[in-house]
Amino acid sequence: MLKGRVWVLDGGLASTLQQEGEQVDGDPLWSARLLYTNPDAIKKAHLSFLSCGANILTTASYQASIPGFTTHLGITQTQALSLIARSVSLARTAIEEFTPMSGHSAVRPLLVAGSVGPYGACQADGSEYTGAYISRISPSELKEWHRPRIEVLVGAGVDLLAVETIPAVEEALAILELLQEFPGTKAWVTFSCKDGQHTSYGDEFGAAVQACHERGGEQLVGVGVNCSPPHYLAPLLTRANATLPSPDILPRVVYPNSGEEWVAGKGWEGRSAGTQSCIKEVREWRRLGASVIGGCCRLGPPDIRIIADTLANSC
Repeated sequence: MLKGRVWVLDGGLASTLQQEGEQVDGDPLWSARLLYTNPDAIKKAHLSFLSCGANILTTASYQASIPGFTTHLGITQTQALSLIARSVSLARTAIEEFTPMSGHSAVRPLLVAGSVGPYGACQADGSEYTGAYISRISPSELKEWHRPRIEVLVGAGVDLLAVETIPAVEEALAILELLQEFPGTKAWVTFSCKDGQHTSYGDEFGAAVQACHERGGEQLVGVGVNCSPPHYLAPLLTRANATLPSPDILPRVVYPNSGEEWVAGKGWEGRSAGTQSCIKEVREWRRLGASVIGGCCRLGPPDIRIIADTLANSC
């Protein structure tokens, strides 16, 4: 699905919505709340990324869960499932509205990736960047927790799943095992990482992606890193290349954050790495085999435009 071409992924959805005046930082549902309160804002953000060169949109389901929606919105389980499905229809509608305007449908394929954030993301405590919960929850419990969202995303017609910001290999393997219940569904897995060698939980990165490759089989169509500082990516890709088949066989996926750090209860802190700093490394990531490249938190449509232009000029 991802082989044989370079793909431009979108950027940070919540950051983009925040720039448009939506107060999502610090919300226990993050951008997923807008599936209920302002779905049109999500569609407009998707359109902004498409206009700036993205050809993969991720759905607004990263922090979406049945317990989260029922607790924080006071809705039923059925309504919560409908909101997760809405995340797919909004991305699909954005593509349908954009394609006639762009005139590029024949040469620029556009995909919808269903965002599957980690268990920690829906705890709203920043633990997707630590994996602190891994010792308290079993693989079978993780599968039970992830199953409803994945079932809805697949049923709503995503092209593939973006299993993203996973802090620990144990959770990634549980999700990949769960995917066997959905034959034909494809996914990439990307980890949040605490340095250029380890996942956020402390797993050695090369071993983590190798374990995913062995568990994922034909359903795994990419591995990599997201929501981690840009300067971590090259050494992480180097470690992945030492343990995995070539990127032509298993594509590498990278979409860093701005280089700032998420502090629970405070938000993003620290100096941004800046787009230009990130862009200097895009060609290096490409050289190391990355073929799906975009942005995560604090990188918006203008940043994706620069990434798209950089990749177009280097191919």
